[in-house]
Amino acid sequence: PIQGILFGPIAFITIPIGNIIGGAMHDYFCGMICLRDGGTQMSAMIRKYSNKGVFTVYNIFVCLLLLLVGAVFIYTPGDIAATGIFGFDGAATSVSTWVIYGAIFVYYLIATVFPIDAIIGRIYPIFGAILMFSALGIFIGLFAKGYPLMNIWDDWNGAIFAYGDYFGENHFIPIFFVTVACGILSGFHSTQTAIISRTVKSERQGRMTFYNMMVLEGFIAMVWAAAAMGIFNLGIQEATAGTTSTVIAVCKDILGPVGGIIALVGIVVLPITSGDTALRGLRLTVSEVLHIDQSSNGKRLGLASIIFALVAVILVFAKFNAEGFNILWRYFAWSNQTLALFAFLAISIWMFENGKAKFVWVPLIPGAFYTFICSTYIANATIGFNLPWTIAYPIGAVCVVAYVGIICWYGKKRATNLRKV
Repeated sequence: PIQGILFGPIAFITIPIGNIIGGAMHDYFCGMICLRDGGTQMSAMIRKYSNKGVFTVYNIFVCLLLLLVGAVFIYTPGDIAATGIFGFDGAATSVSTWVIYGAIFVYYLIATVFPIDAIIGRIYPIFGAILMFSALGIFIGLFAKGYPLMNIWDDWNGAIFAYGDYFGENHFIPIFFVTVACGILSGFHSTQTAIISRTVKSERQGRMTFYNMMVLEGFIAMVWAAAAMGIFNLGIQEATAGTTSTVIAVCKDILGPVGGIIALVGIVVLPITSGDTALRGLRLTVSEVLHIDQSSNGKRLGLASIIFALVAVILVFAKFNAEGFNILWRYFAWSNQTLALFAFLAISIWMFENGKAKFVWVPLIPGAFYTFICSTYIANATIGFNLPWTIAYPIGAVCVVAYVGIICWYGKKRATNLRKV
């Protein structure tokens, strides 16, 4: 949301609409379908409601995403901890930076190999509470301190930052929706549904657990988008558009030195809890697909060592290359949104099979929209096919027609075959 707000106040409209129609619906149906199927993994849901080809492609994407999540969630919390909490410069050549990265890295390795989540998981809610209280504090502080925000009907070109020019010079669709993952839609969430669904005692808890929690994440995204806009408009030098320094500047300016540090601790720890889960999930996925025995700690460590070697290579590249993190983030954001397309497909097929075909538009609309977003983005991006927009947009349109058409054809076919049984 911090980078997304550079497009201007339109973010305050697209984040909540996208969150309700896309992200919350995505999380709710993934969680509830996995719950009804006995707490199955998301990969099992994709296998059940698609075919072997789709399942194979899904496994490739989920492994790519989980690997990138692990790398991103060492880099970002590591930098915030280094510069915002400990006061280091966070440079690639600083020993302190790599000591902090190394500490997170070692924790991830231990958490990936050994079942320590049962112990560490007891303190995670504390950091979740810190994140919530800091978001509420920033929300109140926005108005208490009179942060200058822009309305949709205002002139978007401010004295400090020209949001209108940025919007005009960049392609809002698809770039905004790839950039703003957390808060609108995150395919990564679907990989965690099985773990969460096994903790749900009844389906009545599903709405709060899956749907409302994603809506809450949308609220947090809105708060941070507004805070970023406000601090950019104030011209505070420590806040550089689209960087971790913005997070640090907002926390310390609104919540004060002590409150800011406490908020930063929550902001650092929460991504780490996602990173360890992602890498553990990657190890389990790879072992399942390649049929690698994971019955002993030694065998788990062997596979984890290969995974962590790849994470280390990505991390070093992202830190030492001038554009390294931007490249890493773009691949992460694109694969994150692309993974959600598989979930929308599976949800649609589930509806066809369970006599709810008249509601299939609920997952198809966000699925079609993000098919256009993901295909158009990768067609144009320098990290993709580097095609001009005049070609990328038609490619996106063709992909949408193919995505919707194949789902409707395959869903009706599956429903017909079930009725014959």
